[in-house]
Amino acid sequence: MIILDYRDRRPIYEQIVERFQELMVTGALAQDSQMPSVRSMAMDLSINPNTIQRAYAELERQGYIYTVKGKGSFVADNSLIRSRQGDLVLAEQEQLAKRAYHLGLDRGKLAAVIDAVYEKDGSEISAAAPADSAEHGAASGRGADGAAERMEPGKEGEKA
Repeated sequence: MIILDYRDRRPIYEQIVERFQELMVTGALAQDSQMPSVRSMAMDLSINPNTIQRAYAELERQGYIYTVKGKGSFVADNSLIRSRQGDLVLAEQEQLAKRAYHLGLDRGKLAAVIDAVYEKDGSEISAAAPADSAEHGAASGRGADGAAERMEPGKEGEKA
């Protein structure tokens, strides 16, 4: 269920929080379903139970889970969180669209990338993507190698 990347610079508890957030927002963990116990998660991941407890405390602080004394932790109603994340994605998409416009990227190519993702149900884009990978990378926030790019103002085209 949860896979940790020990080469990741972020603390393990943050990785756990992020993985659980993804599972909850995508619906893989349904509302009101019980979370694995701290002890079982710690054993499964071979890490200190305090790390799992810290992750659960953070998830509860952020409203992703709630705790029932003596029963454990459960997935909260994440509809508000999903809505907020949707708003963030739309804002990011607006910024990408503005960037694509300023780069002179054809509107049809940008729309084709979006359509391809939705047609493939979010999986990797294949033949439906624009042939020019440099243009595609600029529109999608990914470089020609498919790696995600983070752009900083004034540093166009550099990977962060």
